[in-house]
Amino acid sequence: MNKRMHRRNWMLGIRGRVAAVGMAIMFVVTIPATRTAQAQLYSFTGAPNGAQPWAGLVRDEQGNLYGTTAGGGINGGLGGGTAGLGTVFKLDTTTGEETVLYAFTGGGDGGVPEAALVRDARGNLYGTTQYGGASENGTVFKVDRSGQETVLHSFTGGADGAYPEGVLVLDAQGNVYGTASGGGASGSGTVFKVDATGNETTLYSFTGTPDGASPYAGLVLDEQGNLYGTTLGGGASGRGTMFKVDTTGNETVLYSSTGAGDGGSPYAGLVRDRKGNLYGTTFQGGNPACHSYRAGYGCGTVFKVDTTGKETVLYSFTGSGGDGAYPYAGLARDWLGNLYGTTFVGGDLQCGFYGPFGCGTVFKLDSTGKETVLLTFGGMGFNGANPAAGLVWDAQNNLYGTTYLGGENDLCYPVGCGTVFQISVAATTLSSSQNPSTYGGPVNFTATVTSLAGTPPDGETVTFMKDTTVLGTTTLSGGSASFVTGSLPAGASWIKAVYGGDSYFLDSASKWLKQAVGKAPTTTALSSSQNPSNFGQLVTFVATVLASVGSPTGSVTFNNGTTAPATVPLSSGTAWYTTIKLAVGTEPITAVYNGNSSFTTSTSNVLSQTVNQANTATTLVSSLNPSNVGQSVTFTASVTPQFAFEPTGPVTFYDGTTKMGAGYLSEDAAKFTTSRLTSGTHSITATYNGNAEFDSSSSAPLTQTVN
Repeated sequence: MNKRMHRRNWMLGIRGRVAAVGMAIMFVVTIPATRTAQAQLYSFTGAPNGAQPWAGLVRDEQGNLYGTTAGGGINGGLGGGTAGLGTVFKLDTTTGEETVLYAFTGGGDGGVPEAALVRDARGNLYGTTQYGGASENGTVFKVDRSGQETVLHSFTGGADGAYPEGVLVLDAQGNVYGTASGGGASGSGTVFKVDATGNETTLYSFTGTPDGASPYAGLVLDEQGNLYGTTLGGGASGRGTMFKVDTTGNETVLYSSTGAGDGGSPYAGLVRDRKGNLYGTTFQGGNPACHSYRAGYGCGTVFKVDTTGKETVLYSFTGSGGDGAYPYAGLARDWLGNLYGTTFVGGDLQCGFYGPFGCGTVFKLDSTGKETVLLTFGGMGFNGANPAAGLVWDAQNNLYGTTYLGGENDLCYPVGCGTVFQISVAATTLSSSQNPSTYGGPVNFTATVTSLAGTPPDGETVTFMKDTTVLGTTTLSGGSASFVTGSLPAGASWIKAVYGGDSYFLDSASKWLKQAVGKAPTTTALSSSQNPSNFGQLVTFVATVLASVGSPTGSVTFNNGTTAPATVPLSSGTAWYTTIKLAVGTEPITAVYNGNSSFTTSTSNVLSQTVNQANTATTLVSSLNPSNVGQSVTFTASVTPQFAFEPTGPVTFYDGTTKMGAGYLSEDAAKFTTSRLTSGTHSITATYNGNAEFDSSSSAPLTQTVN
């Protein structure tokens, strides 16, 4: 049974039941409590503003909503009826004012649009009608900002397809891609492309088995140009498929539904995550014991198909207990991996235009498979009934959607003309007290949780996270919670706040906040253990690196003018450099802290290190004392430095005041040998003459006796 027959039979069943009870229908008169705040933004009235929106919505940058209605608009149309053949509309979410941008006539312009719209950067809207056009097999159309409609392609019902009902997808070149539920080479539907000039290309024609048949939903386009979608029927078991069509037109069946526990009959399209996993819903299958108008067929599922083609049922609807049943619509996915969708029936079983099956729900499915009903629809006079379309987000965490029936207006009595609704999930926003901040400095992050349903109670938890790491958990007070930390590393940190929710308010997370953390500034001070010092004297330079917070680590380079003699590690903020190699004179010494990932570099003051000549001590010995006239005597002068290194240069030997001769230092000693000493006593001295590094010195007199 195809979708048009399926919905037609349900509608015929309604009319029969309505007649039997004297035009009285069942609907609830109270709206069950939910975990969200819900507002009915608009109730459709039929002609001229549209009725019974089957499709979802698209938003612009100003928050206006655009969509289609399957009925309403211009009276007349197919069969001469008064219901109209649908509209393209705009809804101002601030004022609630609806504007019909275009009303279909059912002729060459098309009729009965049941797909959502796609919007380009210029504000043009693209969509499909399942009827009308040159061959009455549906169209692809464009409506510009002035409301001018252009038919880009009229389906012939032949190789190009027929009865397109899915939302289009737009690529960067302005081409649109979609599906036709009928027509094609085998009459089982097609995947098509329409370029910006209106040229249509059939990318793939379904055959039924095993590739699938009757694709009712739109497509997902990946970065490589591959298209992903579903078929309602066909496949290995005749209960639908999930497929891929690549850029060459080759079709691959990713999964064939059996209609049993894995689900069956997927009307809706897919949503794709960054890893390439696909998520969607099946209209039937799943739990065979569900409360269903067709016992044993199941009430539908939420599923995942991974990149290997493995299908996992994430949730099976029960039709009882308020969880919903029969999801026509696809899913919306948030960045946390939660899935949001609608069920056509289920919820409050006292409400029902299609019998005691409920008027539908809005649900959330988290990453653990836990389903939460966000909204239960109440029917006429309340928040609408029987949503067939998916949901769309805005920047404030509100969800928007449509209901096919219900609403406040009785011009479509007894089922209602449908609504546009808004759900306000608790919205969490995050701010920083200082951005950019400095490493080690305190940053106060404040999370504010708001909702149309009011302010969450004090004491509820908000968790602050850096990437996947929990920084800390605090509690709400007056709708806000704060967390102070000084532990963020230098660089960019991505922070979010997650509100935990409660029995009334749904959990929510803020957007990522990019916290820029600059390096902490440092100062470097330099001191000397001995200033002035002497040549060869051991001198220790101490560099102390300070920061406003923390203790810097890394290394310090000590510079002597333009020479960098040493780089040494910091220890507890201090680095030492000890040397004996300072030249005589004034040395400009600096210390440069080289910084690290958390602390900036810094350079010390210039320390003028004064280095004087080293003192020396000269001693004198004789090789033979007393000696005889004419006998050879060697005098050895030893020059001892004050600290280090060997003195160099000449040593002059004197007999009294008379210079005898000189010798050059070698290994701290100089020698002079003579045999010319006369008889008697001689006062011998040795004088080291010094050099640039060493001061001069003279030995004590040595009395040399000559016999």
